[in-house]
Amino acid sequence: MSVCAGTTFELKEFNNLFIEMTSKNCNQRCKSCYIDFPMSKNIKDFIPIETIKEGLLNLKNDNLHCIYLTGAEPMLHPDFNSILRLCLKKCNVCICTNGSFLNEKKIRFLKKVEDEGQNQIFIKLALVHYDETENDIIRYRGNYRQIIHSLKILCRYNFMSVLNIQNYYHLEKNEIKNKLSEILESQQITNTDIQITESYPSYECETISNEFIPDCIYGRVLSASGVYSCPFLANDYRGRCGSDLSNFSKFVKAETDFCFTCHSNKNPVFAIG
Repeated sequence: MSVCAGTTFELKEFNNLFIEMTSKNCNQRCKSCYIDFPMSKNIKDFIPIETIKEGLLNLKNDNLHCIYLTGAEPMLHPDFNSILRLCLKKCNVCICTNGSFLNEKKIRFLKKVEDEGQNQIFIKLALVHYDETENDIIRYRGNYRQIIHSLKILCRYNFMSVLNIQNYYHLEKNEIKNKLSEILESQQITNTDIQITESYPSYECETISNEFIPDCIYGRVLSASGVYSCPFLANDYRGRCGSDLSNFSKFVKAETDFCFTCHSNKNPVFAIG
């Protein structure tokens, strides 16, 4: 029985729009990923840019703080550059990426796009450990060095970045923060926030406290197949809220194992604050 079973959450304010650029298309296969990938890597399930345009039009009166471009790997979308520009006209944009496409040329381009308007681009990257070997065993070979290299370039171009640590090894949070802070300082990396999320939460029965803030309270996911309560449940019937952003449910019942993850973290897992 789920710790959250029977609990219903209401969308208080639509502040965060998560756009699932692709649900199954990624160039990596990280062991810590919540996505159940098929054997083939060539699934063409990209959200049409027309769907995004229509969605943003339907949200013209909402107080959006940030649009999150999520995946699988969002930067594989063939219209990624156009979608990024489109979303930046609305509000700030956070790119949630595995980092494998963040070379200096791409980051220079992102800076150029950011400078075209008033809104800001955030980059959200992920590791599972502060040690290179332990991290790459779970993520992918070369991931650790790629992330550190990308953070250095992002810092050079004055981007704000978020380094999410998926606590796969169940380490103490203070240990993670202290070790990572030392590493970032040694690499002269600034403008980077450290966010820690528990990958495998406790399944003990608990009462949800007032401090519990799931992503579904302030956001929704737009995917090629409809509107969903959170990125964990994109394309899952249990999280489906509607077919488009013109008319969708503001209520969602927490009834999946993924709801344990949000409950254990006490704060939004995907939103950056």
